[in-house]
Amino acid sequence: MVERFLSAEIVTTRSGKQYHIGLGPRQVAPYIILVGDPARATRVSKLFDRVDVEASNREYRTYTGLYQGIPTTVMATGIGCDNTEIAVVELSQIVANPTFLRVGSCGALQKQIKLGHLVISSGALRLENTSLYFVQEGYPAAAHYEAVLALLGSARAQNLPHHLGITATAPGFYGAQARKVPGWPPRFPHLESELARMNVANFEMETSLLFTLASLRGFRAGAVCAVYANRHANKFIDSATKERAEGACIACGLGAVVELARMDEEKRQADGALHWTPDMRAPKPG
Repeated sequence: MVERFLSAEIVTTRSGKQYHIGLGPRQVAPYIILVGDPARATRVSKLFDRVDVEASNREYRTYTGLYQGIPTTVMATGIGCDNTEIAVVELSQIVANPTFLRVGSCGALQKQIKLGHLVISSGALRLENTSLYFVQEGYPAAAHYEAVLALLGSARAQNLPHHLGITATAPGFYGAQARKVPGWPPRFPHLESELARMNVANFEMETSLLFTLASLRGFRAGAVCAVYANRHANKFIDSATKERAEGACIACGLGAVVELARMDEEKRQADGALHWTPDMRAPKPG
């Protein structure tokens, strides 16, 4: 029922390309990195072995090529769950069984998470409402365990400071995240401290929608975000540290693509297993 709903009235152009993202079949790889900032998508693409597809339509900027020999796509979606919904739905029409990794930015809610650190999401609190048009309120927004393991392994292998935790996804940047802006007092002024008390790690604007849509279709999804703000200390990142943090987040995401491709090969070698388990990597007895 859900699959029929997602695909029955999808809008394409006369060329057969998806209406908003401007892409058609064979222009997207199965491993997809989603970023918000178009400049970040360009930065990711410069690390590819080669770029075979470069496309831009509205705010959606896309590069598809090879990274360490692995077919990979990076797409900039712009900010927010509404943009992410369009990207995930339309990408899913033109590539079979995609894997999505969000490589983004966030604000930390726990004092031990420093500026420039990475937060890998184990799941997300759905403060946004875009996902409610697909599922009921209690539906979990959970990361796929393989994506979580791949991101953790990538961060550890590259010695990148990182944390694992629950992410809160807000539908906006100011009021929805309880920022106190002159003239626009937030409706829920204590939201930040309430989330921190519940051990929520970070605040951002896309992850819960991504996890919900991916779970509905049985796709893998994960997220890693660089910390640009520490809400506890009311500090924002400087430009030099931001550049390094974004680079670390990109490196973590690309390393996870390599790890996920390795998992997929190990599943194929294990008689086409549906789920990766650590024993698939254990040395075979002599």
